[in-house]
Amino acid sequence: MNDQDLKGFTTRAVHRGRGFAGTTGAVMPPVYLTSTFETGNPDGFDYTRSGNPNFRLLEQSVAALEGARHATCFASGVSAITAVVSTLKSGDRVVAEENIYGCTYRLFARVFEKFGLQVSYLDLSQEGNWKEIRRQRPALVWLESPTNPLLKIIDIAGISAVASEVGSPVLVDNTFASPYLQRPLELGATLSLASTTKYINGHSDSLAGIVATQDDGWHEKMVFAQKALGLQPGPFDAWLTTRGLRTLALRMERHCANAQGLAAWLETRRGIRQVRYPYLPSHPQHSLARKQMSAGSGLFTVELESTREQALAFCRRLRLFTLAESLGGVESLVCHPASMTHASIPVEVRHKVGIGDGLLRFSAGIEDLEDLHRDIDEALEEVLR
Repeated sequence: MNDQDLKGFTTRAVHRGRGFAGTTGAVMPPVYLTSTFETGNPDGFDYTRSGNPNFRLLEQSVAALEGARHATCFASGVSAITAVVSTLKSGDRVVAEENIYGCTYRLFARVFEKFGLQVSYLDLSQEGNWKEIRRQRPALVWLESPTNPLLKIIDIAGISAVASEVGSPVLVDNTFASPYLQRPLELGATLSLASTTKYINGHSDSLAGIVATQDDGWHEKMVFAQKALGLQPGPFDAWLTTRGLRTLALRMERHCANAQGLAAWLETRRGIRQVRYPYLPSHPQHSLARKQMSAGSGLFTVELESTREQALAFCRRLRLFTLAESLGGVESLVCHPASMTHASIPVEVRHKVGIGDGLLRFSAGIEDLEDLHRDIDEALEEVLR
């Protein structure tokens, strides 16, 4: 069966990525733990740095879910970012959303800017700033939606239309939404990037990244970067990710339900300055989120009326939300961006975009909502006392 025959998202997730059964009839493919292949084999493999059956199965699976012609897998989300940015040259300019992942900012500021790459940061949730794309004609427009950690929603279709006027490709980091909730290529983006470590794998047990595209030229660039820069994942990580994505839809439904339930309750709770969740009416881009995403994702941010020390003390009192970086696993996590994921961003830049010392980012797992509710409630009571 081809992709056109597999209409449903979960049907594609389950049935793509099951090749190379050989003569065994294995329902699930094995892990191909080999560094090299005999020359002239029918599938065209030669060396795992430039391709492996587990890579190919993962790439086919993600492409089918993204609605893409191509997908290329990498060792991590940051490896995927590196692959894309490595295609640019000295003097090129990137226009980026001002609230991006801290490691993306660090990669731009401390690695690629010293080679002559120029980056302009703008609040791209404001349509008035889109004129800078027309004026600057960047080599690349870099978006996240929802953004990390403030969960801003960026109009992917609107910005893609403006960028196409001046021939600028648009990349969307789709990590926080996953292809189950949002498909950037269908909204006009050139590239859809994700850290599959998060929701796509969903079990906090492997690292990988992916770049999906409809563009043959960009696909060739990604395959070259995977091989030439040595950015490939390990076969076992690719196998784990392919296994994990088969349950993506089911997990995302529970993540989203838990996050929305907790976020709505926390808006009524004392000791809270602000709650942000894309599918709540209080979110500044609520209408756009409803239009662009099929649900609000499993992340919500909470700004406590507290100091940094009090915010961290609250996190340490939680029992079901582990204080840790990352997100998207079946277990619940809480993160303090100012001291963790975004600590590499200068403090004045953090404060400018709204990352304060009382800001917390919650990743709701798939546990029972009542237990998560009670855990947060009890920890808040202790801190408030």
